[in-house]
Amino acid sequence: MSFGYQVLGFGSGGVGGTPFVVATGGTITCSGNDKIHTFTGPGTFTVCSASTGAVNNVVSYMAVGGGGGGSTGSPGSNGGGGGGAGGFREVASPVTPYTASPIEGYATAANRVTVTATDYTITVGGAGAACTPSASSGSGGDSSFASITSAGGGNGGSRSPIQPYHNSSDGGSGGGGAGGISSSPSEGCGASGNTPPVTPSQGNDGSGNYKVETSSSPDNPGGGGGGAGAAGSYALMPVGGAGGAGVTTSIRSCGAGYAGGGAGGANPPGAGGSGGGGACGAGGGCNTGGGGSGVMDTTAGAGGSGIVVIRYKFQ
Repeated sequence: MSFGYQVLGFGSGGVGGTPFVVATGGTITCSGNDKIHTFTGPGTFTVCSASTGAVNNVVSYMAVGGGGGGSTGSPGSNGGGGGGAGGFREVASPVTPYTASPIEGYATAANRVTVTATDYTITVGGAGAACTPSASSGSGGDSSFASITSAGGGNGGSRSPIQPYHNSSDGGSGGGGAGGISSSPSEGCGASGNTPPVTPSQGNDGSGNYKVETSSSPDNPGGGGGGAGAAGSYALMPVGGAGGAGVTTSIRSCGAGYAGGGAGGANPPGAGGSGGGGACGAGGGCNTGGGGSGVMDTTAGAGGSGIVVIRYKFQ
């Protein structure tokens, strides 16, 4: 009589799993022992096999919403507000070391994503439309992965005679207020960022014009849209408000900036926030979530589309 023995191979992953996550989806690159999945549009992150070591299933990620569109003011008179950046959320798992942004949120347990063998729908926020003679600027779209959502950026405020006035809007980062005066003080104010609120904050407020309801002088510039790293700047005659700075992360192996706010419109215009914020009528950076620039005499800038990145240890 003989006896059979089954070698379970615990050191190689054991029964029903592997030592590391195995997954597909997006554009896949490698950095050292890590795989990086980048989504610049909607897709599916499919975990074929989770790791038998629980710590390896807590993935790193970055999700950036689409940036808000910039707005047009009155030619030769009032500047439109800059668009707010899309919300920026990031977690850097200790098992995938890289230089993360200053607002990385691993310390807050609710931010962590532990993957299992299933499909995860990825949503990448679209760019907020720029203001036109017939339509107001638009907010950016939300980006999402698993339980994590990064809100789109708010649109900049407008005070153009060729269309109804509209306020800036709240979002991942808030849009900047329009220049000039009107019967409603709120039209010149910046909108709120980190809407809806998360910890750490996914963005900052936009700023308003330098005087709201206190001056009838011409050439009133618009305020800058908020960015992930800082609020937009107030407009100061004659320069438009600068967009709030974004943040830099190396989750994709090389350091890059994301989620900068759009410049406020004026002559001269404000500066776009670092990390893809538009300036001088430029749109926000594609797949950075940057806000579009407000303008006075030309065409405003649309926001920049968002992005989702997932990183995990594969060997």
